[in-house]
Amino acid sequence: MTLRLSAAFVVCAVILGFTASAQEVEVRAQWIQATTLQSPESIRRMVATAASNGINTLFVPVRPPSSGFDPLAETIAAAHARGMRVHAWLDVNRAASASELPPSRDHLIYQHPEWLMVPRELAPDLLAVDVRSPEYLGRLARWTRANAARLDGLYVSPLHTGAHLQIAATVRDVVTRYAIDGLHLDHIRFPGADFDYSRAAVDAFRTEIRGRLTAAERARIDSVEAIDPFAYPEELSEEWRLFRQTQLTALVTRLRSTAKAVRAGVVVSAAVVADPVLAARDGFQDWRTWLDNGFIDALCPVPDDAPHAQSEAIIADVRALAGSKPVWIRN
Repeated sequence: MTLRLSAAFVVCAVILGFTASAQEVEVRAQWIQATTLQSPESIRRMVATAASNGINTLFVPVRPPSSGFDPLAETIAAAHARGMRVHAWLDVNRAASASELPPSRDHLIYQHPEWLMVPRELAPDLLAVDVRSPEYLGRLARWTRANAARLDGLYVSPLHTGAHLQIAATVRDVVTRYAIDGLHLDHIRFPGADFDYSRAAVDAFRTEIRGRLTAAERARIDSVEAIDPFAYPEELSEEWRLFRQTQLTALVTRLRSTAKAVRAGVVVSAAVVADPVLAARDGFQDWRTWLDNGFIDALCPVPDDAPHAQSEAIIADVRALAGSKPVWIRN
């Protein structure tokens, strides 16, 4: 089974990050484009150019080795030889591009379509479709393509225990096989507040919440559910929000503990929406809790469409909330 790692969806950017400790140096980093990782020669040129530009940290998308060539291993060797650090850059919840589905039938989206997030708008239609049939994935992919202005791919839901285990296994494999200095968690979020209404996710919430309800409340919602299969999330909207947020946080903590168990010194960072209110509301990223509890070591606010002055103010607020934790800005 293949979990898609960041490869096609990559950008190049420079960041600056500082920590409160005088023993830690300024981070001058670059996110590397996958197209740069085509051969040992292209990797050596990229590393040399980065070093000459004062870069000391590389964020490198993980790509499967092929024909004896392993891009991440080559990058680590070349970068470490120059005293540079390498962070493995992983897509966490985004599983694939909807515009070009993975060719391998071993890919997660084919092996476990029940783990894919479903938007509320499409959910009623998908209830009538066998989740293992090609039609299910086809409808979801077509809907995603039609909404490309706000959605960048198919997402794996953190509401499934199996998905947690599979993503953690990928992290364990990467941290075990490679002498990385950091692990960067990208797309560790919901694509919108109107996800995940997949049948398995709604069933998981129903199972979780029923034991906390009074008999009368259960009977009331059960009667609504006889008409509306989404009665539990809709009648208990705040509990539904907290359920999704808590499960995403649980995934963050699982990935951190998995990485640290193998390589204690690895620095775990996460890409987040800079505004904590929007991050929690739209993507269920409770990154303030992640920072306060040490679930991540560094924060990477992603750029947005806000005017420059407004963005600077937001980043200033992020730095204030982060306290002594590093904040690395992707430009």
